[in-house]
Amino acid sequence: MDAIRWEGNTLYLLDQTRLPVQEDWIAYTDFRSVARAITDMVVRGAPAIGITAAYAYCLAALEFRNAPDFAAAMEQAEQVLAASRPTAVNLFWALRRMADCLKANGSTPEAIDVLIQEAQAIHEEDVEMNRTLGDFGAAVVPAHARILTHCNAGSLATGGYGTALGVVRSAFNQGKVDMVYADETRPLLQGARLTAYELVHDNIPCTLITDNMAGFLMAQGKVDLVILGCDRMAANGDFANKIGTYSVAVNARYHGIPFYTALPSSTIDLSIEDGSGIPIEERPGVEVTHLAGVQTAPEQVRTWNPAFDVTPHQLLTGIITERGVIYPPFKENLAKLFG
Repeated sequence: MDAIRWEGNTLYLLDQTRLPVQEDWIAYTDFRSVARAITDMVVRGAPAIGITAAYAYCLAALEFRNAPDFAAAMEQAEQVLAASRPTAVNLFWALRRMADCLKANGSTPEAIDVLIQEAQAIHEEDVEMNRTLGDFGAAVVPAHARILTHCNAGSLATGGYGTALGVVRSAFNQGKVDMVYADETRPLLQGARLTAYELVHDNIPCTLITDNMAGFLMAQGKVDLVILGCDRMAANGDFANKIGTYSVAVNARYHGIPFYTALPSSTIDLSIEDGSGIPIEERPGVEVTHLAGVQTAPEQVRTWNPAFDVTPHQLLTGIITERGVIYPPFKENLAKLFG
């Protein structure tokens, strides 16, 4: 399963706002429209956002190839794309890599083919990292595992295969997975619409629950471990992920359940000392007051809608990466592998 395609100088995105009811692919040739697609969550998930931004950078290069000041126009395009969402560090990582590639090749339109190759390399490398970290992560999954996950960290959130769901896929292929419990993930239901969709598609046993059922599910002894994704990790192991992750982590600690996050190295931001430095995106209140376009709350009610929360590293059992599983002390071990 994939959600991003580059064909004939056109970027195609699977519209994730319409899943699972409709599978619509949207064609993009304008980088500004891609920036809006990222903001509107047509594409979402930290690695997928980075890949999409890399291809959008190529669309900008194609548009500006006859501009009087090509380099300046590309800097402006980079700024537009960087403003699309603030939390997922893969966005900025990918744009920096593309800008470095352009500079290394003379900052001229003659670099367009090389830029496209670089974006495709980012895409391919992400899939490979996911498969590798999936195999590393499968080693921590016990036999007959019942796994809880939150939000979507699968093929749809990455270049393909997935991070947290990459671990699930690898473990399932080894015959280790009896059940995956998917939190629905309010307010936009990524767990219900996307994770359940992927698991059903791959014939992996799945049970959908509402977010407020997770603690009681753990108390019933039905969860063996938690594996979920990450949008940005600080140098000490604190990490931002979809809102609700912190609550899952607290519940897992109370019930003595191993709690893992899975992420590629492109999601690690060693420039931020701890979670307090991670910018948290706040989204429109209508996402809370309405569900699938249907009003569910009074129009006048105040809302608070952070898209992510920060889980402190003390609640983590381990960090699953393409270079292996990292255990405490996280700050020292992250620096050793990725510093």
